[in-house]
Amino acid sequence: MQYQVLARKWRPRRFTEMVGQEHVLRALTNALDSGRVHHAFLFTGTRGVGKTTLARILAKSLNCESGVSSTPCGQCSACTAIDEGRFVDLIEVDAASRTKVEDTRDLLDNVQYAPSQGRYKVYLIDEVHMLSNHSFNALLKTLEEPPPHVKFLFATTDPQKLPVTILSRCLQFNLKRLYPELIRKHLAHILQQEHIEQDDLALKRLAKAADGSMRDALSLLDQAIAYGAGKVVDHDVRDMLGSIEQTHIYDLLDALAAHDGKQLITVLQHAAERSPDYAELLAELLSCLHHIALLQQIPDAYDEAMGDQERLQRLQSQLTAEDVQLYYQIGVLGRRDLSYAPNPYLGLEMTLLRMLAFHLQTNPGNSKFVATATVQPPPTEIKKTQAAAPPQLATAPAPTTTALPQQTTSNIPSVAMEQTVAQPEWLNIILQLKLTAMVKELAMHSVLRSNEEKTVQLVLDASCKNLLTDERRANLESALQTHLSRTVKLSIELGNVQQDTPASYLQRQQQARQAAAQSAIQNDGNVQKLIETFGAQVRTDTIQPVD
Repeated sequence: MQYQVLARKWRPRRFTEMVGQEHVLRALTNALDSGRVHHAFLFTGTRGVGKTTLARILAKSLNCESGVSSTPCGQCSACTAIDEGRFVDLIEVDAASRTKVEDTRDLLDNVQYAPSQGRYKVYLIDEVHMLSNHSFNALLKTLEEPPPHVKFLFATTDPQKLPVTILSRCLQFNLKRLYPELIRKHLAHILQQEHIEQDDLALKRLAKAADGSMRDALSLLDQAIAYGAGKVVDHDVRDMLGSIEQTHIYDLLDALAAHDGKQLITVLQHAAERSPDYAELLAELLSCLHHIALLQQIPDAYDEAMGDQERLQRLQSQLTAEDVQLYYQIGVLGRRDLSYAPNPYLGLEMTLLRMLAFHLQTNPGNSKFVATATVQPPPTEIKKTQAAAPPQLATAPAPTTTALPQQTTSNIPSVAMEQTVAQPEWLNIILQLKLTAMVKELAMHSVLRSNEEKTVQLVLDASCKNLLTDERRANLESALQTHLSRTVKLSIELGNVQQDTPASYLQRQQQARQAAAQSAIQNDGNVQKLIETFGAQVRTDTIQPVD
């Protein structure tokens, strides 16, 4: 017996066999069962989501010998003829190959004649957007005054190209991409019925690769069965698709989190040994970053389809939310530009190196803290520590205090501070810590009061007391412990801070740079000449200092 591909063998023959598209099935079912059937239907959607399949089932429902209903018998001569593609009153047309107006006129010449075999003469025009403007004009006349025995079923992947005069005369149904889990379940059902050994992880890969198309999924499944010699298992599917092991994705993210460029390239080279699809590898990395971002905001959102829960949770704590968003954006742009790179491997490698380059990091070649930030304070030398000694925080001399009214904040002690010296070292340290946005704000509005072996004391400007919560204090304490390589207890008190906090220091630096830029423009000789000659005015709100 000749082999029949799965996409044809398992094509639905009833509405109840369709996978997904419930919103369309409900409308068609109600219309058929109530007898309120429009004369023209337009099915839109990407490839392989069931447009022509739905149209054929609708044609069968209209012509079944048992009557018009949403449940054709499937046994009568009309139903079997439609299933086998030999029903004379179902005229299927590929508009891509019949774009000329003469073709459309020839097609419509027979519209006036009654059906030969069935109840309705059904015209199924696939990729209808490919018709020419003259063809649409010829079709429009028939759509305006259709004979009662004629139904038009249109299918297209690009409805925007259809004239509004055609769209306004059709009932339009937009078929959605199928969720990977729906596709996976259907593939599992088919393999069970076909008595073929299957691997759940392999089916997940196939469902994801299908990109919402059931037809593509079934074609890939046929290919996987052939590749695996009658079995569908993960390592065969991964090799067939050019996919990469998930552990390599986690290893790449571990290297990024550790700012380890050497390890990053080593992992990438190991992954390249399997000759993967580099665009797919980058897509897997983006998918993993999406999972991490989701778990950072909604910890309970974990699902088995995301991957290894333990490694995801570890990466979730190693990477800040800002890092994840930055890496994701760089990855999206890198994937878009992959075809412009000298070769895909170099394009992917450059994308990963770009992620490293834009991250705040410590330069291992000297004792200075280097931060690739938009605004950077003047570089300040920090004393080198002995090799065996843990890093220390540079602290300011004890502040001069004056008595101030006690702050009335529950569980938060208060301290009065009048002045201390500026602390650019504390700002440099903050720029190296992995902090979420609000925890970073807490640190930026605090000054370092003391640093002892087991305790670190900060003073938070009382005007920013709303930043202080137990959770943020604990997160800042954890980040400091990681940075200092020792266990410390962090205490944060409220105070009337008269000195520069890191936030006010940066703001003051920015204001000074802005003032200098405005002064330079206004005092420029050429600008002065323009003002004198033409009465020009300088718009200071448009002046920005250049780094």
